[in-house]
Amino acid sequence: MKKKQNKSSSKRIKNIVSAALLASICLSLTAFTPAESKNTVLASKMTSKSKEGSTAWDNLLPKDAKKNSDTVTELDVIICEYGQDTKNWFLGSGMKGSNFVKKFEEENPNIKLNLEVVSWSDVYDEVDKRIKNGNAPDILNLDVYSDYAEDGLLLPVKDYCPTKLYSDFFSPFLDQSEIDGKVWALPDLASSRALYCNADIFKEVGIDYPTTWDELEDACEEIKKYYKGKVYPWGIDMTTDEGQAAFSYYTWGNGGGFVDDKGKWAVNSSENVEALEFAIGLVDKGYTNPKPATETRYDLQDMFAEGKLAMLIGPNQLPAYVEKKGGNIKMVPVPIPAAKGKTSSSIGVMDRIMAFRDDDASDQDARNEAIGEFMTFFFAPENYTAWVEMEGFLPVVKSGVKYMAKYDTNFGAWLDILNNCKFYPTEKAEWAQAKKDIIAAEQNALNGNDVKKELDKVQKKLN
Repeated sequence: MKKKQNKSSSKRIKNIVSAALLASICLSLTAFTPAESKNTVLASKMTSKSKEGSTAWDNLLPKDAKKNSDTVTELDVIICEYGQDTKNWFLGSGMKGSNFVKKFEEENPNIKLNLEVVSWSDVYDEVDKRIKNGNAPDILNLDVYSDYAEDGLLLPVKDYCPTKLYSDFFSPFLDQSEIDGKVWALPDLASSRALYCNADIFKEVGIDYPTTWDELEDACEEIKKYYKGKVYPWGIDMTTDEGQAAFSYYTWGNGGGFVDDKGKWAVNSSENVEALEFAIGLVDKGYTNPKPATETRYDLQDMFAEGKLAMLIGPNQLPAYVEKKGGNIKMVPVPIPAAKGKTSSSIGVMDRIMAFRDDDASDQDARNEAIGEFMTFFFAPENYTAWVEMEGFLPVVKSGVKYMAKYDTNFGAWLDILNNCKFYPTEKAEWAQAKKDIIAAEQNALNGNDVKKELDKVQKKLN
C-alpha cells in the first residue's frame, strides 16, 4: 500500500494545543459551513495531503488524524500479460466498453489502483528491481512465490482474504502455495486435463462414458468392434514430449504417483507397476493409436479433430484447438477413469496472485481490507469468468465453474476434475532427470520389457 491512513485522536490534539486555545478554536469553527470544513485526502506513495480549503481545525490536526471516510488507499498492482487482450481488459475497454480498474474504483471509491500489465519476458526483472529499491508492488500476479515467502516479503493469505472467498478455492491449488502450515499466495487461474469423448461416436455405438478402468476397457472393445479399426478407441502419448503425463494419469488413478504421502520418491511402488501394466495392456489389445512412443499429443489432437479417435485425455484448450483445425466434433469432458475404488485425478497447472508486506503502512488492518476488496472483486464470477475464458484457462474457484456451467452444462465436469488435481513434483531437484527416466521406462515397456524391472531401475537412481 502506498499511503498512510488517517484517524482521529483527541489525545494527540491535547498534546498540540492548550485547553484554552482549543476552546477558542472550537468557537471560531462554528462560523464555517460543512462544505468549507470538508477535507478530501489524496493518496500518494507514503504521504497524506489536505485538499485546498481545509479548515483551521484540519490544519491543526496531525497528518494521520483526518476522517476515515475521506481516506483513499492506494495499491500498486502488477498483472502478467497472458495474451493480446490482457491489457485491454484491465486498462482499456475490454470489459464491455469499460475496464477492470475503472469498474473496481467505481465500486470502491476509497481505493485507487495503480495497475500495470507487464509482459512475461519482463516481469521477473521488474519485480526484482522494485524489491531491491524498496518499492515492491502491493499485489503481484506471477507463477512463482516461494522465494518471496521465504524472504519474509509476503503476507499470509488469511491476513487479507475473506473467509467466504478462501473457502471458494479448489483446495489442491491452495495447497501448492503452503509453507509451514501457511498459504502465501492464491491461485489466479488454472489449466488441467480431462477425458474428452466424441459424443457422436458414443451415441452411435450405444455406450456410456467410462468412469473406471473396467468400463474403459469395455468401451474400447465396443468401439473397436463397431468401427473395425477405422476409429482408435483410446489415445495414449508415451513420447519424450509428454510421457510423464501418461505416467501420472494411470498411476494417480490407481492410488500411486511419483512420490508417496511423505513426499519421497516412490516410482516403483506396486500401485505404479500395476498402473503401467494396465496402460501397456491397452496398447497390446489394439485399443489405442498404433505408435504411442512417437505419436505426440498434437498428433492425437489432430486424430481427434478428424474423428479418428474416440477418447483423448487433453487440456482444457482442446475444444479451441479442434475448432481451429476445422474439426466438427461434439466433445464432452469427463473425469479421467480410475481403477475401481480409486479417485480420478488429473494434472493441475496454475499461476498465482499474492500480496506483499508493507511495514511502513500506518494502518495495516485498512491495507489488508483494501487488498481483500481487490481479491473479492477480482474473483467475483461475473468479472472473473469472462477474463479466464478470454485467456483460455480454467477458474480456480468453485463459483466460477458453476457460473460457466450455466451456459455450458458439460463445463460442470470441471468441478470434480479441479477438485482432485495433483501436481508434478517439480520442486524436487531430481525431477528433470526422473521425468526422462520414467519416459524411457515406459518406452522400454512398450517394447516388451518387464514393467517392474524398468521402474526399479528408475527408483534406484533416485535413492
